[in-house]
Amino acid sequence: MSRVAATVAAFALPVAGLVALASPAQAATSATATYTKVSDWGSGFEGKWTIKNTGTTTLNSWTVEWDYPAGTRVTSAWDATVTSSGTHWTGKNVGWNGTLSPGASISFGFNGSGPGAPAGCTINGASCDGGSQPGDAPPSAPGTPTATAVTETSLTLNWAAATDDKGVKDYDVYRNGTKVATVTGTSRAETGLTKGTTYGYHVVARDTAGQTGPASGTLSVTTPGGTVDPPLPGGPVKLGYFTNWGVYGRNYHVKNLVTSGTASKITHINYAFGNVQNGQCTIGDSYADYDKAYTADQSVDGVADTWDQSLRGNFNQLRKLKKQYPNLKVLWSFGGWTWSGGFGQAAANPAAFANSCYNLVEDPRWADVFDGIDIDWEYPNACGLSCDTSGAAAFKNLMSALRAKFGTNNLVTAAISADGSNGGKLDLADYAGAAPYADFYNVMTYDFFGAWDAKGPTAPHSPLTSYNGIPVQGFNSEAAITKLKGKGIPGSKLNLGVGFYGRGWTGVTQDAPGGTATGPATGTYEQGIEDYKVLKSSCPATGTVAGTAYAKCGGNWWSYDTPATIAGKMSWARQQGLRGAFYWEFSGDTAGGELANAVHTGLQ
Repeated sequence: MSRVAATVAAFALPVAGLVALASPAQAATSATATYTKVSDWGSGFEGKWTIKNTGTTTLNSWTVEWDYPAGTRVTSAWDATVTSSGTHWTGKNVGWNGTLSPGASISFGFNGSGPGAPAGCTINGASCDGGSQPGDAPPSAPGTPTATAVTETSLTLNWAAATDDKGVKDYDVYRNGTKVATVTGTSRAETGLTKGTTYGYHVVARDTAGQTGPASGTLSVTTPGGTVDPPLPGGPVKLGYFTNWGVYGRNYHVKNLVTSGTASKITHINYAFGNVQNGQCTIGDSYADYDKAYTADQSVDGVADTWDQSLRGNFNQLRKLKKQYPNLKVLWSFGGWTWSGGFGQAAANPAAFANSCYNLVEDPRWADVFDGIDIDWEYPNACGLSCDTSGAAAFKNLMSALRAKFGTNNLVTAAISADGSNGGKLDLADYAGAAPYADFYNVMTYDFFGAWDAKGPTAPHSPLTSYNGIPVQGFNSEAAITKLKGKGIPGSKLNLGVGFYGRGWTGVTQDAPGGTATGPATGTYEQGIEDYKVLKSSCPATGTVAGTAYAKCGGNWWSYDTPATIAGKMSWARQQGLRGAFYWEFSGDTAGGELANAVHTGLQ
């Protein structure tokens, strides 16, 4: 707005002095107030406020407020009722001049003493010049929305609240750039959507003064039910990890897959792990991999290894297993939590890395054992055991090189993060760009929470969905799958992850999730972690939350999946059009393979 010029030894009040306090909703654009110092005679002065209705509707009353520094005050006034509280002054209309039609103006005057100028002016609680005032800034941006309960035609949006010094009044919800709702809370149920369609959502907060802040980030979410890639031959993926170190303390061998009945209920095995060193794929444990001798009773086919045979160890046992189950596919997985630090160097020369991996996987001694390669990089361009700075394109480049080298007759897959939070790990690498080179991704939808946070709060380590009180928004399976689909990766390239173990705390008094703890619970092999086969009896489930089970026994609190919760997760995976499921890892299951059976039957 333009300001009235000062007259008779007067001066115009600087703009900074008229930056206003926040207003009631929409009042900031309905009126302005301009101060003029009409005259100054040394021992006193005459001031004037001019109020103008700049809105489109009639103004029925007005109140101008301002602050004077100590030593400056109003001594008399006309055409308004002027009062003070300390150094804060208020001028209100009298009966005859409160009504202003659009575009109309009215003035009131006063005499004063002291050298100060007015500051912090507001008109009806809003800025006198239509701007904003320090001390009542607009609200912050809300958190980027996340989506839960995603169906073919509906979903629920949730977002972190915006902040504002005077309070947030409500939120405008935008779908594909068009406002579809104004809500007072931090969630919105969307209905009437179209299946197989991608939607973009963002949210804008409004404070109690009617000011709107910056927009949140945009969520891209695709409803299920659209065109789905054809399933792999043999139906859905049912994949389990076999660890080479399991043959030691855990005493778990390839033959256990047969005796448990699991071998007939899986489609793929990921053999973990090969190492990544000096930019190349290397052997992880040569003794367990291809040298350990098996006696007849330990061997898959009942035939003992001999001292002079060319291949022994797990590789030979897997060869025998594939002979009995010819449709079974075995992939050699490289990396993992401990050995992911080598991927950064590998990413510097993807072609050389891919060539080294191919030469190792296709070594003539065991080429018939493996049907492809799996990459378990934890995590590209992000932090795991160590931090990687290869850049967002590194993972895509690596997967592209592997596909080029291994060709179309071998499988190329990857285990990837399930961090569905905004700006989290899934946003730091180009998983969408790498997807065309992968047969499928194994989304590690477990280990969201655990006793690395020694004092809690207790929380399920593998929640399927969000829930009230979840410690981190976006740390659940649904958020991860939704984010990946929103990036354009079809559900038919995604496998849901299941843990065959639990994570737990001790020093817990509260049965429900969210309790405090004193540290990790004791585990057989590692603090804070225990196999399902042990927990099933030692600490039976006492409740469920977010699609997974939890158990309180004594001072210990554990979360883990059971056959019942796995059934629910598999049903959800089918509804989402996912390729299948995988689990970490075989040895955590019971001798009868009840968890593997739950995955198998749940995906039928």
